[in-house]
This record gives sequence, structure tokens and C-alpha cells, in this order.
Amino acid sequence: MMTKVELETFVEGTTHYFATAANQPASVGSPYIVQEGRPTVQEFTGLISIAGKRRGIVYFTASRPMLTVMLMRMGETELTQENMCDLVGEVANTISGNARRDFGKDFMISVPTVLAGEPEKIVTPDNIRSFVIPINWRSHSAQLVVCLE
Repeated sequence: MMTKVELETFVEGTTHYFATAANQPASVGSPYIVQEGRPTVQEFTGLISIAGKRRGIVYFTASRPMLTVMLMRMGETELTQENMCDLVGEVANTISGNARRDFGKDFMISVPTVLAGEPEKIVTPDNIRSFVIPINWRSHSAQLVVCLE
């Protein structure tokens, strides 16, 4: 089970990403545990598998409109599905990579798997609770889901 301090690592990584990469801070809602069913999945999802002392997944999921605005804020003029997939993977990878600094070298992260739609392909381990960190940026919302043992 994740501790509050460990969860805070992901919250801080999220706020730092938006403040630096998107040039505008995001607000983060109160993290919550998914009680029943699976966590939310939006149009685009960047998923990182975690191995080592901790095992599980971390994923960032966002809508096309949010990713479009993020790309524009970053100076990208080609608002293609490919660039949105790259961006959602980059967000997940950056946040997980930053968490690796706090968790240590035994927190091994995979390269991002990016999904456009296809929520059925995201499988969280049955025996591990999923924490959802709501992210609000401008008028958009996204989620960072952390499911680690």
C-alpha cells in the first residue's frame, strides 16, 4: 500500500511537469482510491509499467482538447494524433522518471505504452488499489493513476 509521502511524489511530479513543460501550473485535486471497477481512461493514455521493489503501473490519461491546448502552449503547430500520443507518453514518462529519483534505482520504469482509446487494454493488478490524482489545467481535466504494490 502506498503511503501519503509516496503519493505526494507523484503529485509534485505532476505539478512540476505542467509548470515547466506547459508553461502554466495545474491544480491537483485530492487523490482518491478507486473502490469499485477500473480507474477512468480518457481518449489518450500514456502507461508506464513499474518493476523492481515496487510493481504495478502508472498512467496519465487526457482528452484530445486538453492535449491540443498543451501542444499549442508548447509551440507545436502540427496537432496530429501522433503528436498527441507522443505528448501523453512524455507526460507519463517524465512523472514516473521523476518518481524514480525519490524511490531509488530499484524503481524500474518501462518505456511508455501509448493508447488512443482502447480502455480495455489497461489492466490494473487485481490485488493492488489504484489511486487517482485529478489534474485540472486551464478548463481541462486529466488523471494520473498510480497502482503500485
